[in-house]
Amino acid sequence: MAFRIAESLAETCSAMGLPLIFKGSYRKANRSRLDSFTGIGDQQALDILSAVGERFQLPVTTDVHTAEDCVAAAAHVDVLQIPAFLCRQTDLVLAAAKTGKTVNIKKGQFLSAEAMEHAVTKVRESGNAKAWVTERGTTFGYQDLVVDFRGIPAMRAFAPTIMDLTHSLQQPNQASGVTGGRPELIAHMARTAVAAGADGVFIETHPNPAEAKSDGANMLALGGFAELARQMKVMRAAYLDATS
Repeated sequence: MAFRIAESLAETCSAMGLPLIFKGSYRKANRSRLDSFTGIGDQQALDILSAVGERFQLPVTTDVHTAEDCVAAAAHVDVLQIPAFLCRQTDLVLAAAKTGKTVNIKKGQFLSAEAMEHAVTKVRESGNAKAWVTERGTTFGYQDLVVDFRGIPAMRAFAPTIMDLTHSLQQPNQASGVTGGRPELIAHMARTAVAAGADGVFIETHPNPAEAKSDGANMLALGGFAELARQMKVMRAAYLDATS
C-alpha cells in the first residue's frame, strides 16, 4: 500500500514540478479504542518507510511519540513529526531536535498560533535550526474542529508553516470511538490555505478511504489528488503574483 500510494503521488508531483515528502506512521499511538489498528511492528514499518524513500528518491516523515522513539525513527526518515497532542512535551521535542533532523511540530488543538513559537524556540535553542509548524485546526466543542486562517501568517512569522488539510476536517470524539470527518471540504480547505500563504500542505490519501485502517472518514481518495494538486498550483502562482 505504501509503495502504491508513493508511486502515484511521486508521478503526479514530478509531472507538475511540485516537491513531495512522503508521510507514513510506523505506529499509530493516538487511538480512541483498544481494538483500533496500531501497526504491523515498529521495525518492519520503519523499513518500509526507508524503502519508499530509496525507491522513489523522496524525503520521508513519520510521527514520534516518546523521546526513545526519536533515535530509532531518525535512522529511517528525514523529518520527525511531533503529534498535536504532544506539542508541549519538552523531552520529546528536544529529543527530536537533537537527532539533527527537521522537526515538524503540529499545533495543538488547544493552542493559539502565536503560542507555537515557544515550541519552535525549544528546537532552535537545542542547536537545531530546522523547525516547522503545522496547523491542524482548533477544538470547537466536543466533536468538531475549526481553522482560523489568521494563524498561517502568524506562524509563518517564526517558522515555515504547513496546513494539514485532512486532520483539520476531522470530527473527533464520536460515541463509536471512530473519528468522523468532512472530506467534501478538502479542496475548499486546500485553496484557502494556499491563498493564505501556507508553505506546504499535509494530505492523508488512500486508494479507497473506506478501507483505510485509520482516519478514512476525512481522507482524500488517491484518484482525486492530481486535480487537487493542479488547483493548488494555480492558487500558489496567484498568491506569489499578488504578494510579489
